[in-house]
Amino acid sequence: MEIELREIHDFIARHPPFHLLTPDQLAALIPYVSIRYLRRGQPFPPARVEEASFYLIRSGAVELRDAQGRLIDKLAEQDSYALPCGDENGTAPHAQTAEDTLLYVIPCKQLAPLRAQNTDFDRYFSLSAPQRMRLALEGVAAMAGEGSERIVMRLPVGDLTDRQPVMVQVGTSILETARLMGEENVSAVLVMEGENLVGILTDRDLRQRCIAAGVSRHTAVGDIISRDLVTVQEHTILADALMEMTRRHIHHLPVMRGEQPVGNLSVADIVRYLGTNAAFMASDIDRANSIEALQHVSARLPELQLQLVVSNTPARQMGEIISMISDAITRRLIALAETKLGPPPVPYVWLAGGSQGRNEQTAHTDQDNAILIADTMQDEHEAWFTELSRFVCDGLNTCGYIYCPGEAMASNPRWRKPLSTWRGYFNDWIERPQPRSLMLSSIFFDLRPVHGDSGLFEELQQTVLQLARGNRIFIAHLVSNALSHRPPLGFFRNFVLIHDQKHDHTLDIKHRGVVPVVDIARTYALSEGIAAVNTWARLEAAQNTGALSQEMGRDLIDAMSYITALRNRHQAEQIRQGLPADNYIDPRTLSGLERGHLKDAFAIIKTMQEILENRHQSGRLI
Repeated sequence: MEIELREIHDFIARHPPFHLLTPDQLAALIPYVSIRYLRRGQPFPPARVEEASFYLIRSGAVELRDAQGRLIDKLAEQDSYALPCGDENGTAPHAQTAEDTLLYVIPCKQLAPLRAQNTDFDRYFSLSAPQRMRLALEGVAAMAGEGSERIVMRLPVGDLTDRQPVMVQVGTSILETARLMGEENVSAVLVMEGENLVGILTDRDLRQRCIAAGVSRHTAVGDIISRDLVTVQEHTILADALMEMTRRHIHHLPVMRGEQPVGNLSVADIVRYLGTNAAFMASDIDRANSIEALQHVSARLPELQLQLVVSNTPARQMGEIISMISDAITRRLIALAETKLGPPPVPYVWLAGGSQGRNEQTAHTDQDNAILIADTMQDEHEAWFTELSRFVCDGLNTCGYIYCPGEAMASNPRWRKPLSTWRGYFNDWIERPQPRSLMLSSIFFDLRPVHGDSGLFEELQQTVLQLARGNRIFIAHLVSNALSHRPPLGFFRNFVLIHDQKHDHTLDIKHRGVVPVVDIARTYALSEGIAAVNTWARLEAAQNTGALSQEMGRDLIDAMSYITALRNRHQAEQIRQGLPADNYIDPRTLSGLERGHLKDAFAIIKTMQEILENRHQSGRLI
């Protein structure tokens, strides 16, 4: 898929209702997406679009007005306009662009077959927002295990409100209130009379009761609010609060501690908490205009990891989601840097390595990255790339992705080089393998493009795969490296546990469980010329080449999935307790069932390592 289509695909995939489509359905739709550019003040929907279409705003803004010209709504970046494709015959508002606007346009007739194939996608066009929210909740509950529903739905709502409510007094004018809502970036404010909560004002109220009704902007908010207020106490469980919101058809619910408001729970908060907030985070990242704003979004990553575990998200998918957020933060930092520095002097591509490169991250690992630059680079271009790498790596560190202890980062001049230099690096590492190159293999043999000219990376990758495939000496070193990370021998009596003050009597699940499978998968991939870098994908590809039997491949995939899931659950529990997440599991905290499964997983890894060792000693590649 060419770069422009890939960008369209990635943008659309993050936004409702297209997140409900399968990958194949989404891929089939993308060729029918057209792009329209409208200057400020032009009619919307755009002229010369002859067929009914769905519109997704890529950038810009659109104002919707009633027949009298009064503003009733405003669509901004990432908002959609689906009225032409809906099942209800609503009255189309008068609309025009409020600023230069870029649109993605999708003919309704192209959505029709997808609606017929995908019930959830079809419901988007026929259900109201509260109904869609309820449907999403039912879907999450259906996917969640028995324990996860108990954890999420029985959490007190006080735990879900992460900021103090924005409040105004009854005498505050509509204008002042609207300004405050904009400054605080909230969709509702609580209205107080002295120390008492008497009402709530939402952005919808502003549109319907003020703008559409022609009420003066200097009118006091106390004159327009409804005083039939519904509240919940902070100890109310989420399930009960959600039922109340659904029954009352309300979108905001003040959370009280006795008689004092301590939060304002919204439908968006609930949907965000119930597992769909990766899309929300990606949207917030795209909107961020500073490192500080990105830092604020990134701080939610541990919560996202907790939610993904609670909702029983498969380990592979969870790593992909967390890595997607890391990619988005990286790309946004690059965009901010390029805004500051100007366009790049020559083509380049930013690469992620290590767990991010493999799409296997957990929240806030250290950063591993590099820059691959076109060979047209001149000496005078070095300053630009130095500033870029410094800005992005410093920004990642601020966002919680700490500097790599081994300095395997683009800010290190050694890992910020032209294509020819990188080819030389890999040629040395493969043709003359040394302990240093084996140490680097976990980072630089797992590279993946994040931003820029992916063609440069493809050229480098082809070189690497051609050099590595069938290279007996290099593969022998990879096998030796894969055998250096052994799972514990035996079980708890003989568990190789850590004995130090900080992690006493714990098992390092990453280095004794995850890393051995990652190393095995990398060995197979490089020996067979497999381009994939994700561990699951490498094992699947190795099965397809015949180098790895279907049975052993399936067993290794299961072992990787179980060990990673156990690690994820361990970290989620630490996050829930407000502790920093790590990889050190106390075996005494595991149930008998968990211990049995872990023993089986380690046995699979041990068997596979023995097979690798025997083949290596017999002179076979692997």
